[in-house]
Amino acid sequence: MNTFGKLFTLTTFGESHGAAIGGVVDGMPAGIDIDLDFIQSELNRRRPGQSKLTTSRQEGDKVELLSGIFEGKSTGCPIGFIVRNENQHSQDYENLRTVFRPSHADFTYQSKYGIRDHRGGGRSSARITISRVVAGALAKLALRKLGITIQAYTSQVGDICLDKDYSKYDLSLTEQNAVRCPDAEKGALMEQLITQVKSEGDTVGGVITCIIKGCPVGIGEPEFGKLHAALGAAMLSINAVKGFEYGDGFDFASKRGSEVNDLFVNKSGTITTTSNHSGGIQGGISNGQDIYFRTAFKPVATLLQPQETVDMEGNSTTLTVRGRHDPCVVPRAVPVVEAMAAATILDQFLSMKHPFLTLFNNKIAKNLQKVWRI
Repeated sequence: MNTFGKLFTLTTFGESHGAAIGGVVDGMPAGIDIDLDFIQSELNRRRPGQSKLTTSRQEGDKVELLSGIFEGKSTGCPIGFIVRNENQHSQDYENLRTVFRPSHADFTYQSKYGIRDHRGGGRSSARITISRVVAGALAKLALRKLGITIQAYTSQVGDICLDKDYSKYDLSLTEQNAVRCPDAEKGALMEQLITQVKSEGDTVGGVITCIIKGCPVGIGEPEFGKLHAALGAAMLSINAVKGFEYGDGFDFASKRGSEVNDLFVNKSGTITTTSNHSGGIQGGISNGQDIYFRTAFKPVATLLQPQETVDMEGNSTTLTVRGRHDPCVVPRAVPVVEAMAAATILDQFLSMKHPFLTLFNNKIAKNLQKVWRI
């Protein structure tokens, strides 16, 4: 299960302390302008060592595109890419060779495969998300043609959270602080909390909110192909993710239908809704409104303080971790959430039945016919 998607697919490879992280993207529509600077900028948002709040591991994370591109455009053939690892400190992990770290994948990998790479988590490391960001950047370039945009931001760190609807914030300010929060005041408090937690050798979790704008009506399939299920599966596949909700999510449980039903109205000949509690998805299919969801991340499992555990023989031991680690993964995970959302939307879009496009007597249908040659 190293491949994501059905028509727009990503197959990844690599380990945290291996030679490189890489992947193959297949199903990229032909004729899309490939902006290498944009792809690299997305990787820069994810890379380690970008601020005092992240791991001090220094990696350039320079992407090399190996195939599927000719004269600056996608050819429709598989796009292979690699990002070389350059700053591994594998010796820092030697004491973990026979010890299971609490809340890590060490025990489960060892039990399932009978072998594991203990250096930085190996295949289970969050460094593997590099491949997702590259694929997501490619998907974003294709979605631009359709006017579909994706924006995520940090909405909570620990007990510090934004208390307003996403529409009340200027999301263009998201990249103005190290935690990627569009509220400068709350962002400063989040930074202080992460700094404090880091000084204590501890970690803290948080929440990322993501908004997808410009999706037409009709993306997603009923029953087992629901759009929100696909987005949920994509988000829950990201390292450290423990929760997903779209629209009003768990808040629905305490409400009445009269409070949260999205009423239909006709505005200048276009059917729309007066509210968007549904999060842009009804019956598993996009309804033309903004799609928004929240993804919860657990505190990073690696603590720079002693923890009780056992070794591979079951003997009790005290674990003291060395190495370079994030006290909070959330700021660096923002571009990863965006990437998986973009890959999911493009994959779902390509899965739409072609006859359905006859329902669109507008610019979107014409763009689709031009871009995907259907």
